[in-house]
Amino acid sequence: MSERVVEAGMRAYYDQRASEYDDWWLGTGLFAQRDRPGWTAEVDALVHIVGSLSPVRTLDVACGTGFLTRHLRGRVTAVDQSAEMVKLASARIPTVLRADAVPLPFGDGEFERVFTSHFYGHLLPGEREAFLAEARRVGRELVLVDSALRPNANAEQHQERVLNDGSRHVVYKRFFTAPQLVDELGGGEVLHAGGWFVVVKH
Repeated sequence: MSERVVEAGMRAYYDQRASEYDDWWLGTGLFAQRDRPGWTAEVDALVHIVGSLSPVRTLDVACGTGFLTRHLRGRVTAVDQSAEMVKLASARIPTVLRADAVPLPFGDGEFERVFTSHFYGHLLPGEREAFLAEARRVGRELVLVDSALRPNANAEQHQERVLNDGSRHVVYKRFFTAPQLVDELGGGEVLHAGGWFVVVKH
């Protein structure tokens, strides 16, 4: 059985951030003053893409608050390691479990699709391969949403993030071009290549 991924500090950060996580999506709270041209339109486009996926048995890994999960069609099961995220997501999604991404608590081929948003880009070498192996074990299709590489930005960063309570956290984060992500997954189809998000199906 694979060892779980994501270190304790990152896990604690996302648990603590849960109540304000949607501020990032909505441009509220600490994000209200951020200059993010085209952000709202691209979030809307992303929601449309997610909602346009065929309705199949889907597992959302690291679902967070369920912001995108609620737009998935078909029979959807969602998991997140954070108790606070699970609590919030449960108000949006009927089936949400607290569980790790590695190992996933499901049988081989239990789902037709594994979906994940803004999780893969936080994984370190070794963790990425472990997650992809688990995703491919439980589902035959993978749809991966993550952050687009912005012009003149570093593709790999250790970011200091500040929460509403003033606490500071260091978070490892990668940014992608769509072709790079397709190549890293070993092939696939680009569903979206925007200024803020990339979506790839493998």
